[in-house]
Amino acid sequence: MIEKLKQLDTELFLYLNNLGIKEWDWFWVFITEKEISMPLYAILLFLVFRALKAKGLLITILIVGVMVAFTDQFANIFKDTFERPRPCNEDFIEHGRFLAKRCGKYGYFSGHAISSFAVAVLIGNLLKKHYKNIMLWLLIWAFFVTYSRIYIGVHYPGDILTGGIIGVLVGYGLYRLHLVLQSKFNVRQD
Repeated sequence: MIEKLKQLDTELFLYLNNLGIKEWDWFWVFITEKEISMPLYAILLFLVFRALKAKGLLITILIVGVMVAFTDQFANIFKDTFERPRPCNEDFIEHGRFLAKRCGKYGYFSGHAISSFAVAVLIGNLLKKHYKNIMLWLLIWAFFVTYSRIYIGVHYPGDILTGGIIGVLVGYGLYRLHLVLQSKFNVRQD
């Protein structure tokens, strides 16, 4: 059963990875870089400040710090435990496209996926009362970031799916924690 899932994941990876169009390679290489999302994070923090004021922003920064540390370490624990090679380290990559600057050793599951979806769900839930479609836009952004990992050849779809699901759960759990802290510290929403 596990071997069949790995085979399906490999076939789906090659299919999706080979959908790439050379003229769009620059975009997917660009979007996959974590630093590229920094302006978005700054805008989101500003929007949180507008909605929840200084106390709410401080709680958000604290929770985001916990989230970054947790998602990064949790993904690394899984990678080191399962030791699943990334597609870019497999022989079949010659039938695919590898565009990344580097190829880490293990890839199960995607750190980009867990962190992107955790941010989308946490911040999307915090701001949905103030900005009607923000959750949708943040989930689209998370999808683009995580799909880029398949496009450039460093993650299987299963790595992305697992990271995305765990990211949604982490983001929602931290959103609930945020609500508890908002109540405890009397944060009002405008």
